[in-house]
Amino acid sequence: MLIRCGYSIALECTQPTSMITHLNVYPSRIGDLRSPDVVRTDPAIPLHQYTDQFGNIVTRLEAPVGVIRFLNDFIIEDSGLPDSSLPETAIAPVSSFPDEVLKFLLPSRYVDSDLLSDIAWANFAGAGTTAETVRRIVTFAHNHIRFDYQLASVFRTASGGFNDRVGVCRDFAHLAVALCRAMNIPARYCTGYLGDIGVPVDLNPMDFSAWFEVFIDGAWYTADARHNRPRIGRVVMARGRDAADVAITTSFGWTNLAEFTVITDEINDMTTLAVQ
Repeated sequence: MLIRCGYSIALECTQPTSMITHLNVYPSRIGDLRSPDVVRTDPAIPLHQYTDQFGNIVTRLEAPVGVIRFLNDFIIEDSGLPDSSLPETAIAPVSSFPDEVLKFLLPSRYVDSDLLSDIAWANFAGAGTTAETVRRIVTFAHNHIRFDYQLASVFRTASGGFNDRVGVCRDFAHLAVALCRAMNIPARYCTGYLGDIGVPVDLNPMDFSAWFEVFIDGAWYTADARHNRPRIGRVVMARGRDAADVAITTSFGWTNLAEFTVITDEINDMTTLAVQ
């Protein structure tokens, strides 16, 4: 299956502004690209890329005064298979986890799992497997939060989402990740493309999506509290402890969002048009 992905994102700057962005696919998907995944800017300015501690490709730049637009348009091949099922293995002790996984058990900027520990253990203790615990958490988060674009907040934490009971995909993910970590299940936040493939078309404008991954039986598996069902065609861009680690753009100065267009469509051939 071929998926066309891309974006046109414009930010207005009142002064020269340093930025970092997560606008490329995760390195594990580079082999699936069928056309180049290249971040472009208008106006064209020097870009520097590096790999962060989570393996994400980060683009660093100095935006000039005025409007800077980030552009991309590429095709990627996908298996067309839904998310893998979680393995039904016994609950693993923390002592069995690799060193590099332990950071995904700790509270972080948006995942204040320490504040939700009592709630987690009161609601999700007693499952026979890690997979069953995760399923219960995903279902709980899915039912607990009402999706509403108009009430999105960059300040809302996992406990805030629990208390507000409203949010967007990142709030579903943060709450589920926090509850998993509170139950000693390593969980990491993910962002990327997720088009309406194999599901009814969402009438809301296309956006980047947020989901999460849990560490079970030595591997990472996808879970999605926003949709609470296996999906087809996820294209991960970045992974981290929470949304602070994988923000699409981080500006070290004031900026105003002037345009935000995302494309994620299944296509039948390699013919594509540039994002306008």
